[in-house]
Amino acid sequence: MRTRLGGRRDLRATRDGLTGRAVVVACPPHPQAGGDRTDSRLRAVSDALPDPVDCLRFDYGPWDGGVAEQDDVRTALEWARREYDRVGLFGFSFGAAVALAAMTDPDPEPAAVSVLAPAPGTVDDRVLTGLDTLTCSVQVVHGERDDTANSEPVVERARKRGHTVETVPGDHLFVGQRARIGKCVAAFLADTLLGDT
Repeated sequence: MRTRLGGRRDLRATRDGLTGRAVVVACPPHPQAGGDRTDSRLRAVSDALPDPVDCLRFDYGPWDGGVAEQDDVRTALEWARREYDRVGLFGFSFGAAVALAAMTDPDPEPAAVSVLAPAPGTVDDRVLTGLDTLTCSVQVVHGERDDTANSEPVVERARKRGHTVETVPGDHLFVGQRARIGKCVAAFLADTLLGDT
């Protein structure tokens, strides 16, 4: 179902599922590299979520170097909080970095955050600060052959903070691993979002 999220940048989104008790907000990869809400990794996570959890895949507003895109994440989260009791956050690559950077000022923070192949160099230095700010359940998934995104600073910081870190035998695009990625991320998010309901 297509949805308008409103906000200053009038964001557009697709909501998968309409009957869930919880929702995952999914942040796409770099829009200047063709990343949008139809990204196959976002769809893999959405497809793997159990029926009680919906997925909101959104597009960023006009390109702003990763700054206004952080506001886009917050706008999507605000919309989700009005519609659902429990909200999770997921992002891939640039979307993972923007999601973490947006968490420097969560109001309130999501119940769970999962990031796939975070590319901190595509945003700003707020990525690690956002990770440090989170007190919710956090998962970082990265490919062992990823030579595109330098996820190592995020992976190291997540390990130091006791967050869940998953290593997948794949490259940055996770060719041939999308179903596995979808199941891994969806299981983590659904376990947290549905665990005490």
